[in-house]
Amino acid sequence: MKENVVRNKSFEFAIRIVGLYKYLAEDKKEYVLSKQVLRAGTSVGALVRESEHAESTADFIHKLSIALKEANETDYSLQLLEKSEYINQNEYESLNSDLTELLKLLTSIIKTTKSKK
Repeated sequence: MKENVVRNKSFEFAIRIVGLYKYLAEDKKEYVLSKQVLRAGTSVGALVRESEHAESTADFIHKLSIALKEANETDYSLQLLEKSEYINQNEYESLNSDLTELLKLLTSIIKTTKSKK
């Protein structure tokens, strides 16, 4: 079976987001932004998983497009957390690096699939 890079990377990113949520809730006592980043950051991987069982090419594109939107929302939340000093610049850059990779992968898969349609 071929390795699914976007599946693996989105799962690993979700694990990092869960860790970030725990840190924000337990250490920083931040509950609003932490839940928002948890919801959006973990839904990327869930939508990638859903796309694996899409009913059609259009459904596949739709599910990955929603994953892309969730990734963009996660990007916004991470920026807010960094600018409001809940996470430092190094933490932000590390998470953002992984997120940027996911954004590029999702965009590429969507564009490629649309061009083959």
